[in-house]
Amino acid sequence: MADGANAGELGPSASVELIIEGRSRDLGGFVVRRTLPSIERRLVGPFIFFDHMGPVRLPPGDGLDVRPHPHIGLATVTFLFEGEILHRDSLGSRQPIRPGDVNWMLAGRGIVHSERTEPALRAAGVRAHGIQSWMALPLKDEASAPRFEHHDAAALPRLERPGAILDVIAGQAFGATSPAGVLSPTLYVHARLEAGARLPVDDQHAERAVYVVEGTITIDERTFGPATMAILAPGVVTEVTAREPARLMLIGGARLDGPRFIDWNFVSSDKAQLQRAKAAWRADDTTWFPKVPGDELERIPAPDR
Repeated sequence: MADGANAGELGPSASVELIIEGRSRDLGGFVVRRTLPSIERRLVGPFIFFDHMGPVRLPPGDGLDVRPHPHIGLATVTFLFEGEILHRDSLGSRQPIRPGDVNWMLAGRGIVHSERTEPALRAAGVRAHGIQSWMALPLKDEASAPRFEHHDAAALPRLERPGAILDVIAGQAFGATSPAGVLSPTLYVHARLEAGARLPVDDQHAERAVYVVEGTITIDERTFGPATMAILAPGVVTEVTAREPARLMLIGGARLDGPRFIDWNFVSSDKAQLQRAKAAWRADDTTWFPKVPGDELERIPAPDR
């Protein structure tokens, strides 16, 4: 059985254009595996940031404490497999997110949010496992008004295929459309496969990738393990086979209308706008980045770089 590293050594194939191994990042005692952006590939459709967090069990009394921080030019999507996180933002939203739900936060010209574990859940210790991703916005929407949407798991299309259960998180896939308010053609699917199940992946979207959360899969008779992202070749219809029970994320969509740049938590087509946003956060400019109601006392400082 090959792991992700062995898969990476095999190189591209008819269906797989590029393989990206998740890079471990320690976020203050909480380790994530990051695949986007990478040196090899910055974007897959609108996806410009993709972190796999956990699975982790925090000891009693501990929890997640992502202090208020700003965003521009992107939409964030949190999708949990385990655990619960309380989202607050500068629009006044206060929304717990639980496994299978979608929190869709459009930053547009600017928003501030925090993500924490509620006190009542800390006493017994918590488990956390999920995906945090960012989608860059089309040029016409980079400076749009911020907004927040929550969609319960029951509101998302759930499809069944032989040996597979598919949840359409955002965009369109397998003939179904998510209620999340995407601004460009998007592919985002959570797939759970039984051992031996075969899942076809069509060419509806210009850019596509398969990320392995758990288990092992094969594409073109090559095996891919956890924390591996296989970027699929454009226009190629392919098939994913589960060698054992597996959990996958299918991501992608239309190519963006030009390059995008990242600086800290900001995304923009204009590098100067990134610096203006960082300066505004450092200056505590509440006309650009208002406080988060109920979480006004702390904030993450902008890095010096």
